[in-house]
Amino acid sequence: MSISLIVGVIVSYFIVLFFISYFSSRNSNNDTFFIGNRKSPWYLVSIAMIGTSISGVTFISVPGWVLTSHFSYLQMVLGYLLGYFVVANVLLPLYYRLNLKSIYTYLETRFGFFSYKTGAALFLISRIIGAAFRLFIVSNVLQISVFNALGIPFWVTVTLTVIMIWLYTRKGGVRTVLWTDAFQALAMLSAVGLTIFFVSKELGLSFTGIVNAVTRSELSRVWFFDDVNNRFFFWKQFLSGAFITIVMTGLDQDMMQKNLSCKNFKDARKNMYWYGFAFLPVNILFLSLGVLLYMFAMQKGIAIPKLTDDLFPTIATQGYLPPIVGVLFFLGLIAAAYSSADSALTALTTSFTIDILDTNGLDEDSLRKVRQWVHVALSVLMIIVIVVFNSFNDRSVIDAIFTIAGYTYGPLLGLYAFGLFTRFQVNDRLVPFIAVLSPAICFLLNKYSDILFNNYKFGFELLIVNGAIVFFLLLVTRKRGVVVGKV
Repeated sequence: MSISLIVGVIVSYFIVLFFISYFSSRNSNNDTFFIGNRKSPWYLVSIAMIGTSISGVTFISVPGWVLTSHFSYLQMVLGYLLGYFVVANVLLPLYYRLNLKSIYTYLETRFGFFSYKTGAALFLISRIIGAAFRLFIVSNVLQISVFNALGIPFWVTVTLTVIMIWLYTRKGGVRTVLWTDAFQALAMLSAVGLTIFFVSKELGLSFTGIVNAVTRSELSRVWFFDDVNNRFFFWKQFLSGAFITIVMTGLDQDMMQKNLSCKNFKDARKNMYWYGFAFLPVNILFLSLGVLLYMFAMQKGIAIPKLTDDLFPTIATQGYLPPIVGVLFFLGLIAAAYSSADSALTALTTSFTIDILDTNGLDEDSLRKVRQWVHVALSVLMIIVIVVFNSFNDRSVIDAIFTIAGYTYGPLLGLYAFGLFTRFQVNDRLVPFIAVLSPAICFLLNKYSDILFNNYKFGFELLIVNGAIVFFLLLVTRKRGVVVGKV
């Protein structure tokens, strides 16, 4: 592919984002940045959340997963649907009743200062590492494909990328992010759909032929009920999917900030239902692309890459298909990456400003100045973390860091479950220690599961174990004889 063509696509893409930002951020204030003045249409929020959920890592990886995991991911997606139902009917009513801007404020109301700060800190750690990791993956692809040839160092690529995101989110915050993410979600899904069209055209398949080819492929196996030790075992995947959604959507400021920008609880719940059901066909689209890419590789004699993540980039950009497919790949990749990163940066700014700095008493102008400085500082931190990832130059080390960050969602699950389903009061000062101890225990359980559990292999269900340990530790260390009313 022509480097000038790719650069042209990137520049044009950012021009569109800045155009959207200009119109969406007019007459904005702090409430605009934090919760969109609670005027966001539910359907816009639903589309934007799809863009936020599908990161650049997902865009690259899901089609490649088909070779090793077939369509088993759909078992987890079905679990997501259950999770979205719980979020819509348990967590959203609570957040709207308390009129929250940051969802972690609930922890202070229910438990106290240390629980509140612990919950916010867990989110900040998870999101900074998670967002940086996802942006690193995409920046690395762009660096290898484009910017190395132009003699631009990696740190410059990353810095320019984050500055661009900061520029178009700095005024409008969540209101701008909703419009840009909705645009990016549509761009990404259009890129996947058109790629399927061009691949199937090369394979000589009509729409009916695509459906038949995918359903008849041995790679399209969905159900795995036969071996409980298999990481694709149905109940592992289904229950993990439900709890992952509860934690990484319902207990995540990034995702909930969009929902809290809806006009009322009824609209927010409607958005959650539509978003949840839309996630199923979206993932079927990605997995079907994976089957078609493997069929294309077999037919054309293309060697399957050692890393399945490389399959989609290789076929899309190495001249096996018309140049437009390469353009679509980069368009979808950029859309997936930036819709995740801009949303994360806005949510991190909101949480740090409200939860860590405790800015409730500030007037509008003072709050705006603090929020703007926090936005800049977190942008710089994001750049530093991505450059540090690159300095490792070891995918296994980076994956380990990302995995450890994932452990931090377990304590949030335990804290909220304890707050919602019991009337006990925790020993607030012990909560930070419990939030560190539980992930450490889970790390050891996962490392030695072969010995401890007769060759059992943990998958995503370790999140449930993590939350259960936190719940148990909160129970045994609670304040005896102290109960609270309904929050």
